[in-house]
Amino acid sequence: MVLLNDFVRQWAEIDRDATAALAAVGASGYYILGPSVAAFEERLARLCGPRHAVGVGNGLDAIAIGLRAAGCQPGQRVLTTPLSAFATTLAILQAGAVPCFVDVDRDGLLDLDRVEEALARSPSFAFLLPVHLYGRPLALRRLRALGERFGVPIIEDCAQAIGASHDGVPVGTVGVAAALSFYPTKNLGCLGDGGALLTEDAGLAERARALRNYGQSSRYRHDHIGCNSRLDELQAAILSTALLPRLAGWNARRGAIAQAYCRGIANPALATPRADCPGAVWHLFPVLVRQGEREAFAAHLAAHGVQSAVHYPRLIPEQAALRTYGKYEVLDSLERAREFAARELSLPIHPYLTALEIDTVVAACNSWRPA
Repeated sequence: MVLLNDFVRQWAEIDRDATAALAAVGASGYYILGPSVAAFEERLARLCGPRHAVGVGNGLDAIAIGLRAAGCQPGQRVLTTPLSAFATTLAILQAGAVPCFVDVDRDGLLDLDRVEEALARSPSFAFLLPVHLYGRPLALRRLRALGERFGVPIIEDCAQAIGASHDGVPVGTVGVAAALSFYPTKNLGCLGDGGALLTEDAGLAERARALRNYGQSSRYRHDHIGCNSRLDELQAAILSTALLPRLAGWNARRGAIAQAYCRGIANPALATPRADCPGAVWHLFPVLVRQGEREAFAAHLAAHGVQSAVHYPRLIPEQAALRTYGKYEVLDSLERAREFAARELSLPIHPYLTALEIDTVVAACNSWRPA
């Protein structure tokens, strides 16, 4: 089976470095918020661009802590996408704010035309929370210009897009803060869970460091209602020594595979992503199948030895948890988002795919004949 992710092959590559990191942390005597976390934060900030990086427990917490550290208050409105992992909206709810949804564009990313219209209609949005979905970056210069024009702070969800850029601008650099996830399936995925917050603002970084550690500004001094969300020393050490140095190569390999798919898949029953996105890091490779045929296509792929997965088949505003919460706004029809939710299927894309496996995926796609 051609797998969506292959952690066995990854371990074969990183085994020596990861094992050395484990030994170094064990010998150091520091297990929580020690020198490994500090060193990783410094390296991550250098890689991504913003001056400060704050390691936290996961990507969800990175967004929630970012919102709170940036001053988001209960009841404030946050403009965001309906097509993403539920964690994006859950972070808004954890901050006590109200998610407000506009539609996506033809790539499945937050539609900046709709964002501009919404901001022009209403001055009451406190934050804008876009997602660089599938590893494809939004138009970052325009995103920054919208935030500046309407005076709305931006928190970027870069969970799927570490290392991505648009027109020379890296993701995570156009807002007041940005969130990363190190969940194992991510382009920079650790051996467990983890996340980080990026920011240029030293004060915001200081508040985030307090919030992640029970709200403490110093030991036993609690200035904030915080949480327990600390990237541990072991994950930080493995990220620093075994994973981060390989990220650029892994992202380049993902890009090469994506281009091979875009060139090779020539089936009119499938819509593949646009290939002309040089700054994408291709966390996922989503194809669109005609409505009602996704399950049959997935079965066809499986029969040809290819694993696949559906990402985000239900829009966030349609989730029972959000409807029970009750505080949210849908600002337009969400027509494109509904189309993605009904038609999307992700193909395998990870750095360890062989040429033969890529050919297998392409051939399986091209042999698909819907009923």
